[in-house]
Amino acid sequence: MTDPRENLSVHLKITGRVQGVYYRASMLQEAQKLGLSGWVMNRSDGSVEAVAEGSKAKLDELIAWCRQGPQGARVAGVEEQWQNTTNNFVGFAIRRE
Repeated sequence: MTDPRENLSVHLKITGRVQGVYYRASMLQEAQKLGLSGWVMNRSDGSVEAVAEGSKAKLDELIAWCRQGPQGARVAGVEEQWQNTTNNFVGFAIRRE
């Protein structure tokens, strides 16, 4: 069983109506509120991609938020790929392709 205090990294791909609805900005605020580090960006295929690092409990909270998204979003799916943390991020940021 994973120690809930252990830091992990999760790579996310969110599909559905997730661009043009302030998904990235809202996710940035949510990740900052949770004290996570990483990034979020729009992809050319219409999805949103993100990498977040922090405690498993906080990452689970972010993933739960991702399944709903901001008002106006219609999330069809959230793919998760769990990894060991890289500790390469300072804060959470919006990236551009």
